Amino acid sequence: MNPIALELNNAIAAANPHVLEMLSTLGREMYMPKGILTQAAEAKQHAHRYDATIGTAMEHGQAMNLPSVMASLKGLSPNDALLYAPAPGLMALRQEWQRKTLVDNPDLQGKPMSLPVVTNGLTHGLSLVGDLFVEPGDVVLVPDMMWENYHLIFAVGRQAQLRQFPFFKGNGLNLDGFRKALNEICAERGKVVVLMNFPNNPTGYAPSESEAREIAAALRAAAAGGANVVALVDDAYFGLFFEEQVLKRSIFGQLAGAHPRLLAIKADAATKEAYVWGLRIGFLAFSTGGTAASDSPLYQALEKKVAGCIRAAVSNCSQLSQKVVLEALRHPDFMAQRSAKAAVLQARAAKVKEVLAQDRFDEAWTPYPFNSGYFMCLRLKRVNAEALRQHLLKAYGIGVIANNDTDIRIAFSCLELDQISDLFELLLKAWRDLAAA
Repeated sequence: MNPIALELNNAIAAANPHVLEMLSTLGREMYMPKGILTQAAEAKQHAHRYDATIGTAMEHGQAMNLPSVMASLKGLSPNDALLYAPAPGLMALRQEWQRKTLVDNPDLQGKPMSLPVVTNGLTHGLSLVGDLFVEPGDVVLVPDMMWENYHLIFAVGRQAQLRQFPFFKGNGLNLDGFRKALNEICAERGKVVVLMNFPNNPTGYAPSESEAREIAAALRAAAAGGANVVALVDDAYFGLFFEEQVLKRSIFGQLAGAHPRLLAIKADAATKEAYVWGLRIGFLAFSTGGTAASDSPLYQALEKKVAGCIRAAVSNCSQLSQKVVLEALRHPDFMAQRSAKAAVLQARAAKVKEVLAQDRFDEAWTPYPFNSGYFMCLRLKRVNAEALRQHLLKAYGIGVIANNDTDIRIAFSCLELDQISDLFELLLKAWRDLAAA
């Protein structure tokens, strides 16, 4: 094993040996090299005469550039727009995102948490967790209503077993099913990776305050019972909470610092929070019990292992995108602007509920509970979901997603308010076409 990796592992073991047990083989062997990047960082601080370290081209103190490129980047200097960012991301952005996270989640104040590492979007963050914590044969607990990319990342990419539990029971979460599946995996394996996505894709459901407390209590109990629990919180749609009883904070806050055998990982992104889908800027942060401070060597070691994975795969994330997000976060109206857009989506969700409350739709489908996010799902009666999807496309020019044989997902996020009623009218007409055939 590389001496740097061994040094990081020793730091993790000294702070919390259970976290070292949770790492995959790759996770234990990963490190951030003290090579070109480290030497270049030192040169940036001390090479006051000439800096001949990094493989970029400079001209008159700025990144060499083409005017045809800079013409599209008005307001940014070549250095801000074109140079490489550090592998873990721009320090100012990491600090600003943590500040925003603490404002959004006041229950995190005073709890140990690593500084977020910048990832190439939230999907990349999940993939990095797979690299570091998922070994072939490990079990990842997910609901049956899940984003299909989880299968690619963890089952195909890391050869893990995805163990599903029924997401809903009545009009809420199936907490008994969750606890049963969790306890079975812990008894079988002694380690579990639990993936929580709230608001959920595809259903648009987020837990109530009481449901979130029960989920967190179950995870803490599993850790207290002797299992190593990696609790991965996918906060892709954070902030889009539309009903009063919904938990309006990340469940990560109830898991942070909770137990030495419970490693909580927060994966989030500017993607939906700042409405910048294509900029591909996400974040990963860690918290576990038994560590006294956020600057613990454990968190520093985990950050370096994440940075090593980034270095090995994409080298670094776009500095241009990071600068754009950083300036947005620093804008005095950022929070107000974000809230205004969330209100637009909330109005669309309310309109969907208003339309679906009409009894005449009951013959065709049953809506799953939804209260947040971008999406809602319908459970179809008598008609195959893929057949309906194809018919909608060919006969009506309407696109929806077929999740399986019975369910379709509708993204109300991309519908104008005055389009929603018409969409469901045409959806019912298409359903009747097939039901009568």
